[in-house]
Parts: sequence; C-alpha cells; structure tokens
Amino acid sequence: MYTQLFKKAFLKIEDDDTQSIKELVDCCRLQNDIPVGHIDKIEREYRYRTPIWWYTAPFFLYSMLNRGFQLMNIDIILKMGSFIRHLHKDIENSRREQQWIKPTKIAFQVFLGQGLSIENFDKMKQTTGGFMSFNNFLSTSRDRQVSFMYAHSAGMNNDLKSVGLLFVMLIDPTLCTAASISFVDVKLVGFYEESEEEILFSTHTIFRIN
Repeated sequence: MYTQLFKKAFLKIEDDDTQSIKELVDCCRLQNDIPVGHIDKIEREYRYRTPIWWYTAPFFLYSMLNRGFQLMNIDIILKMGSFIRHLHKDIENSRREQQWIKPTKIAFQVFLGQGLSIENFDKMKQTTGGFMSFNNFLSTSRDRQVSFMYAHSAGMNNDLKSVGLLFVMLIDPTLCTAASISFVDVKLVGFYEESEEEILFSTHTIFRIN
C-alpha cells in the first residue's frame, strides 16, 4: 500500500525538464561505474529519443533505475524522478496508440525469469489468491525460453539463499484498461525494434498470485 501511494504522489510532480536532466547527469557523473561517453550522450541527445528507447538501450538507465527501486534508494529515485515520470507517461501514451492501431481484447501470456530470496518465495507460496507488486518497471517477454534462461541463470548463480523463478503471467487487456494498468509492446518503440518480444509494464504493477 505504501509503495502505491508513493507512486501516485510521485507521478504527479511537475518537472522542469532542463533542470531535471541536469540533475540526472550530475548524479550520474558521481557514479563510478558509468562510462563518461554514455553520460555525455544522454546530456546531448535525451530530448531527441523517447524514454522507452532510452530505457531499452544498452546504456546505464535501465540498471541504475532498477538498482534504485530494488534498494529503495531515495536519492537515486529522486535524481531519476523526471525520467521515471517521462517513462511512465511514454508507456501510457504508446499503449493508447497501439490499442488504436491494433485493438485487442484477447488475453495472452508473458514470462519473467528472475531470482527471489527463499524467504520471499516462501511468503509468496502462502499468499495464493493474493496480490504482489514488482517495485520497478517490469520487462517481460512473450518468449518463454528467453525468460527461462534468466531464471536458470539466477538459480545457478546464488548462495543457496535465493531461487530462480519463471513467472508465467496471464494478461487480460480488458482488465488492464479497466484498472488503468499500462503496458506496451516494446518491439514497436524500443531500441532493438523488431528483434525483441518484450512487453514493458509501468512501475509497481500489481498481479494476482494463482
């Protein structure tokens, strides 16, 4: 509940884009693991690409944003606030455009492979029929095998305190529209274009555990 309220309030903040981009770039320059060339590219070209393009590009925004959400690092989240809001709005707008071009009410499956701590996995097993939320922008795939590889990798590279999971998600477009849940087919708007089978959900999307 707390994270949902935080999301609602956070997304209502009005941005000064010029100042926000400067704060993001200044924050990135303080990090030790971001190539200077990537930061310079963001500074020069941010306005000329969509937020979805930047998020799916092989730069640092994806990993930095996920790190901020996973650790609930408020400093990173606030510094990337304008990008978070731009990305959320871009997903919403792209979703509306895709529905207008090719409307569909047919449910479909997507997959997510990732690691989860044994403690959280045990809690999840006890809440069948309940809800769970991923506290980040959620990149899923229509390709089960791709997601399985991520799950397998997470399961093989751990210290026995976590487990690799393959989430199988049934997405009902009608329900998503009614609940104002935003997602977008990335292959039409992302960096890798047609080579990806990615479905990207906005941050803190809620799923029912079956």
